[in-house]
Amino acid sequence: MNTMPLPLRTALTLAATGVPVLPLRRGKAPFGNCRICIGNACGGRPNMRVPGPCVCPWPCHGWAAATTAPAVISSPAWAAAWRQAVYVGYHPGGAGLTVVDLDNPAAVEWARSALPPTTTVATTRGEHWIYRGAVRSVNGVREGVDIKSTMSYARYLGPGTGPMADVPAVVHELVKVKPATRSAPRTVTVPAPAGGGKCPHRSPVYLERGIAMAEQRITAAASGVHAAVYRTFLAVLAAHGRCGCLTDAHITRLFTAAQAKGETVRHCTDAWANARTALGM
Repeated sequence: MNTMPLPLRTALTLAATGVPVLPLRRGKAPFGNCRICIGNACGGRPNMRVPGPCVCPWPCHGWAAATTAPAVISSPAWAAAWRQAVYVGYHPGGAGLTVVDLDNPAAVEWARSALPPTTTVATTRGEHWIYRGAVRSVNGVREGVDIKSTMSYARYLGPGTGPMADVPAVVHELVKVKPATRSAPRTVTVPAPAGGGKCPHRSPVYLERGIAMAEQRITAAASGVHAAVYRTFLAVLAAHGRCGCLTDAHITRLFTAAQAKGETVRHCTDAWANARTALGM
């Protein structure tokens, strides 16, 4: 009898086709960083575009843990995660793919009228439309529509139906547009930075310390994680959001820390959007 957990068997099958995989917990969240890597103290992984390689053997760093290496996937260090895993996640961008995540019937109707047919997979609330080619990942490009590709992960829901098409021009255009912000619970007034909006930080060390402290604040939250994530995002944006020094890599680090505490990508996106709105950005 094969005692290998079903998620692990699925992951190895996917990896053999060149799709980078990772284990996901209940709530579709990745496993949190190990003690060595809490707060990205290890420097992160090379494909997260932060300094230094991570050499720990555990499935750390959210989407950046995804791999096609069978020896890593089935290693003793990953065994505990697979025993607890509820789903298999994959890194679409790492496989040269883009997932258009349609989260409700209205979004599905929009896709049927605006996007070319491609491989389609049913989800609990809508559909995943999978295209050939990688793009920037952006959530909330339309109501109920997220684009998952580079620096992101998606839940594997099966091979889907229909032939796969190339990423259409409309998706390339959508990822150029910032997600619409939503109303915030309160308004905060923050003075504009000195120097006409130019970055006031004399050294990148200041920014790095701020991001590391923000990661640690999220990681240390013992309760009220939603509120802790929102307050941390608000503080980071208040300090660094107007000067243009925040990069996708910095934001990904914050989202990864929040997801390691059980937050979903959608919760992270909403918290970030609400913080921007509160600051008038």
